[in-house]
Amino acid sequence: MSTIFPFIGVPEDYILPKTEELPIFREVAWNFEKDKPILENGDFKIVEGNEAIKVWVYKCIKTNRYEHEIYSWDYGTELSELIGQKYSKGLTESEASRYIKEALLVNPYILDVNVANTKFTEDLLSVDIIISTIYGEVEVNV
Repeated sequence: MSTIFPFIGVPEDYILPKTEELPIFREVAWNFEKDKPILENGDFKIVEGNEAIKVWVYKCIKTNRYEHEIYSWDYGTELSELIGQKYSKGLTESEASRYIKEALLVNPYILDVNVANTKFTEDLLSVDIIISTIYGEVEVNV
C-alpha cells in the first residue's frame, strides 16, 4: 500500500527493538539533610538500584528545567513557573504534582509515579512520592 509519506518499507523497520537490558542504575550518594554528596575516604560514594533512583529523583525535582546548560532539556522540573501565580492552592498543588510526574517519567528506570501528597506551607513545597521502578517500589519525600 502506498502512502504520501516518504518511508521506504514498513514503519516496523524504523522501530528499534528493545533487546538490551538497562545497566544497573548508579548515582553519587547524597546527604539529603545537608544537600551535598557523600564522600568516603576522599572519593564519592556510589549507590545502586533504588537508592540511586532516590538520589536522581531528589536532584531532578530540585533542578529547574532549561536553566542549566549541563543538563538535557528533559531533566528537571518547571516548579519555578508556579511562583507568583495567582492560582488557588488546590490548582497549584495539582500543577506541582503534574510537573513532578512529567519530570520523573523521562527516566527509563521509572515505570510509574504516584504523587501521594503535595503540600505548600508558606513558601515551601513538600511532596511525598511513591515510585515504581524496575527494582521495585520506593518512597521519596522532598
